[in-house]
Amino acid sequence: MSIEVVNISKKYEEQLAVHNVSFKINKGEIVGFLGPNGAGKSTTMKIITGYIPATEGEALVCGEKVNAESINTQKKIGYLPETNPMYLDMYVREFLFFCAGVHGITGAKAKSRIEEVIEMTGLTIESKKTIQQLSKGYKQRVGLAQALLHDPEVLILDEPTSGLDPNQIVEIRELIKSAGKEKTVLLSTHIMQEVQAMCDRVIVINKGQIVADETLEAIQAKYAGESLEDIFRKLTA
Repeated sequence: MSIEVVNISKKYEEQLAVHNVSFKINKGEIVGFLGPNGAGKSTTMKIITGYIPATEGEALVCGEKVNAESINTQKKIGYLPETNPMYLDMYVREFLFFCAGVHGITGAKAKSRIEEVIEMTGLTIESKKTIQQLSKGYKQRVGLAQALLHDPEVLILDEPTSGLDPNQIVEIRELIKSAGKEKTVLLSTHIMQEVQAMCDRVIVINKGQIVADETLEAIQAKYAGESLEDIFRKLTA
């Protein structure tokens, strides 16, 4: 099991952001994590990555408990957060070399891997610019490049196509689908076309609780004749 979330709850003072959430994701699955703003998607993802602790319950990555083995589990995760924080005054390659060093990748191996992810994410023509000179879409590509850099077993992507134009979206979808053949991918999105294009399964969260966890085929069969947008609206009403 690549990702296992067991009875996770997260409370911020009096606000319960996530309540008793559980799910499992196997290697090779691409799972869409859906829900309206404030539903608990980003909070759950941050708990899985070890970025914030759960108030109750636990998350496991590749069989290891995140709260007990956070360094080991973080080595196995490529994470693209919603805010995509970067050092804007760094050049693209400079930033990726910095990220490689954080993961212990140095020298010729780092240079080779950086060139691979630059090509993989379509950054070649922009790679000599500083990050602050890039469009939002290309900044997002840099975020994806750093998430893929250390060849992680698990990818956790929070709104991975945010800010991309239609052509870029198609390219990044193909990249994620390709990565999903060998990795586990959990991605959040509001775009139903992305779910149809990439995901094997959907987990829907609303008001901090899971309201659906099924394959795309099963959920569409259950609501036969309805669009994914209408299904999503019903589940999160």
